[in-house]
Amino acid sequence: MRLDRARGFVFDIDGTLVHRTGPEEVHAIPGAVDVLERIAASGRPFAVFTNGSHVEPDAFARQLRAAGLPVADGQVLTPLCLVQAFLEHFRGEVGVLPFATEAARAYLEDAGVRLVDGRNGARVDVVFVAHADRTDFDELERAARAVIAGARLLTGSYVPAYAGANGPILSRGAMITAAIAKASSARPVVVGKPSQAAVREMRRRLGVRSDEMAVIGDDLRLDVALGHLGRSTTVLVRSGISADLDLATVPEKRRPHLTVGTVAELLEWL
Repeated sequence: MRLDRARGFVFDIDGTLVHRTGPEEVHAIPGAVDVLERIAASGRPFAVFTNGSHVEPDAFARQLRAAGLPVADGQVLTPLCLVQAFLEHFRGEVGVLPFATEAARAYLEDAGVRLVDGRNGARVDVVFVAHADRTDFDELERAARAVIAGARLLTGSYVPAYAGANGPILSRGAMITAAIAKASSARPVVVGKPSQAAVREMRRRLGVRSDEMAVIGDDLRLDVALGHLGRSTTVLVRSGISADLDLATVPEKRRPHLTVGTVAELLEWL
């Protein structure tokens, strides 16, 4: 395996570059800073990609810099970025009913996304589920009825959990998406990891073909699957949610190209 031939890199955040001990408290995993600095010094681009969507993308960048990681504004990809790219495929003005935090709503509105609540006959073209602090049955029913009437159901992520410092953190977004999908008999479209929308945005951000990238992360269903979608080199790290995963039980086509304990081990491959 020769990662020195990769022309661009995409890293997961939680469980790969950092461990999260609280909503605003992260600690760099040993070796993460060295790996990113070496890639930057080589002149090759990298991005970090999280399915977290409770804050704007640049807020993640500030949080990572506070933990010592050399991540600039504009280098973080999240479902909030990707839903905008997805909406470009619609014609005319699109009404989006969001399940999101106030910070995420403000980010989307600033980006020009028209948010609606589905009340009083307001047209809903898209229901978008990010991370939500709270919801209620009235909002869930409005969303389900909108999907039944033809709105697209988009979600940032549909996996049940992601890596936390003290074990898996259950996904509220997946819970909300599942409720709407069940009530409307619709299949959600993922716009975060893994999705073709994500692959397209990775290519755009890095200016590199996806088959010339390396995608590194701790989750087989998210990060490795994302890399396989783009025919990228895939690296699974054991420092997060896949620590105890037995790859012998995984179909060969879903396995990573390389498995390491932590990102620190990548230094010998770069």
